[in-house]
Amino acid sequence: MKLLTQAQRQQLLDNGRRQAAVKGTPDELDFPPVVKLFNPCGACTWLLTEIDPDDESIAWGLCDLGMGSPEFGTVSLTELAEYRSRLGVGIERDLYFKAHGPISAYIAAANEAGHIVENIPGSTVSD
Repeated sequence: MKLLTQAQRQQLLDNGRRQAAVKGTPDELDFPPVVKLFNPCGACTWLLTEIDPDDESIAWGLCDLGMGSPEFGTVSLTELAEYRSRLGVGIERDLYFKAHGPISAYIAAANEAGHIVENIPGSTVSD
């Protein structure tokens, strides 16, 4: 399975271009996650919001490596695409993920829980 659909890749790039124009200012944008990636053989999860327009192999998002300290930062899409577990299984895209708020709400909930949670406070949707 491809990590990103063409539509998701385009949205992530559009978000990255919009963010680049305001990065480091009070006008930084708080996008909802576009896609959720996960390791089906482990505890790793990524909620991606943007692709760096200057290096399209780098994405920004909430990264949870399953060690109790998720953080917002960058991840290599190349490394995610090339990863294979000992069983030969790669990183998967959650086909049913739908964002229920901005990434800041996911960050706050993840910091409180110690891992990414999908039912963020204030969300009217319960999965």
